[in-house]
Amino acid sequence: MSNLKIAVMPGDGIGTEVMDAALNVLSVLQNRFGFRLDLEDHQGGADLYRRTGTALTDESFEAARRADAILFGAMGLPDVRYPDGTEIAPHLEMRRAFHLYAGVRPVRSLPNTPSILADPRSRDIDLVIIRESTEGLFYSRGKGTIEDDSVARETLVITRDTSERLFDFSFRLAERRRERRGREGRVTCVDKSNVFVAMAFFRKIFDERSKGFAGVRADHAYVDAAALDMIRKPWEFDILVMENMFGDILSDLGGGLVGGMGLAPCAEIGDEHALFQPAHGSAPDIVGQGKANPTAMLLSMAMMLDWLGNRHAMPSLCEAAEALDRAVDVAYAEKIKPFEFGGSDGTREIARAVWESIA
Repeated sequence: MSNLKIAVMPGDGIGTEVMDAALNVLSVLQNRFGFRLDLEDHQGGADLYRRTGTALTDESFEAARRADAILFGAMGLPDVRYPDGTEIAPHLEMRRAFHLYAGVRPVRSLPNTPSILADPRSRDIDLVIIRESTEGLFYSRGKGTIEDDSVARETLVITRDTSERLFDFSFRLAERRRERRGREGRVTCVDKSNVFVAMAFFRKIFDERSKGFAGVRADHAYVDAAALDMIRKPWEFDILVMENMFGDILSDLGGGLVGGMGLAPCAEIGDEHALFQPAHGSAPDIVGQGKANPTAMLLSMAMMLDWLGNRHAMPSLCEAAEALDRAVDVAYAEKIKPFEFGGSDGTREIARAVWESIA
């Protein structure tokens, strides 16, 4: 048993559908592994903004701050915008307010899913993109200016404090993965240091922090070369760590390599807070059709359970996280074929196959 509080924010569109599926699986895990999480449901997102003029109430924002973790569906709708034209995205404010500097985007091939690349080694893709989530070009969000309708300006910011935390997090994760996979740990700093002083500073800090992790290989790649090699030989990568905007782009490329955003989980992690969400959007074009793939949501929840279990020394949560990851693999290997892969299994069928596979 535990008194850990989870702020549950389903959000917009298919966010509510994949969240319902995840909570059904969580109920099975709680019964199987004997733990309880205190779930607190909170509204938020573009539909709430359209109805009330507020995307997330102050009360819900503070509840998220007090929670032990935030479980997030999807927020935003293409036809609902702030007056300045930007999208409704309360989680971006949470990143900044809660200093969720490490955006963790696993990219892993699941069994029996279509291979985008012809090379059979693509079945072995298992890498993690770590996106700095509070600075970089995104630091300028809400601060950009337009001068006389002729020049627009945004500012990229890199700080030593955040970069050091980001790189230490990346190397520690590489150490954990090395133990699990029995392979050399590797962290690749992805930047554009040949052009931008801020990126040269980013790389300099990376090299400094790498010296404290002698058991992990450290190397570099320019972002354009990294994008090329994610297509040519993604199976060679382990962890790629990068600035915010680069991570935003390459993590979607990673999702495409393994079958699409429906399989792309995400964790936004800081020193005191963490938010877990599928990397996909609200997909209003398939809302209510039962086609939404909940896999990214389920894998994000597994990351939440693992993070909570390690943070609070609760082995049952870590065991549940491992069981959920295995159950997803079993479901794909033996039981399901989602709509996006030409099958007929939707939200409920996929969730049911996963919870039936939990050992």
